[in-house]
Amino acid sequence: MARGKPRSPKKRIIGTYPVDTGTVDIVADPLRDGAFVVELNRVPSSYVVLGAPRVLGFDYMEWIASAVRTHFSLLCASPTTLLHLGAAGCSLPRFCADVWPESNNIVVDIDRALCELIATTFDLPPQIAFRYGDAGAAVDAMPAGSVDVIIRDVFAGPTTPEHVASPAFYRAAAAALAPGGIYLANVGDRVGHPVSATELTGMAEVFDEVGIIATPEVLSSRTYGNVVVYGLRGDSSLTLPDADIRALQWRA
Repeated sequence: MARGKPRSPKKRIIGTYPVDTGTVDIVADPLRDGAFVVELNRVPSSYVVLGAPRVLGFDYMEWIASAVRTHFSLLCASPTTLLHLGAAGCSLPRFCADVWPESNNIVVDIDRALCELIATTFDLPPQIAFRYGDAGAAVDAMPAGSVDVIIRDVFAGPTTPEHVASPAFYRAAAAALAPGGIYLANVGDRVGHPVSATELTGMAEVFDEVGIIATPEVLSSRTYGNVVVYGLRGDSSLTLPDADIRALQWRA
């Protein structure tokens, strides 16, 4: 009996992998086939579902995705160049590449081994390109008005490095954004949101509108958690259609 064509070996996904900044664990979600949690140095950092790039898994990523889609829908436009600061499992770049197939998604990370691991493990689409290096330096190097969206998701442990949460960084980010562009950042914060308030104070010096995005439960939480701060270039205002997510303008 003739044998059929031999099957190619199944790609290894689950496991612990060394990267430049430590280790990455890729853990299967027992509740969903083809779904994985990417943990960087034991911290859950991304949720990836094979074949379903619009499933993000993390609340703050859902808020960012909703903000970007709503913002450009109101402008009757599509973002063409998106700058993602911080790679992890590239969930948001995958989402953006799927929603806007003509977009270019530039992912900046200091960890080349991490980026190569994610690219080979999850078969990233061609709309995603990596630049290896410091996030602040990458923003400084962007031509003025060349980017529609900047998403900062950069951490050293539980906090964001100071140089990408500074007045100089905000000025560079605002300069890199085209008119109508939006800057969004994931912030780890505690009771009263003092970290977000400090960032928004600096952002208000260079953006036309700044604010915070979260659910009412997160905004009233008495524990450490993630919120999203945003800044807009232009005279538009951010309004989200989901009543469970609040985009609150902030003024000093």
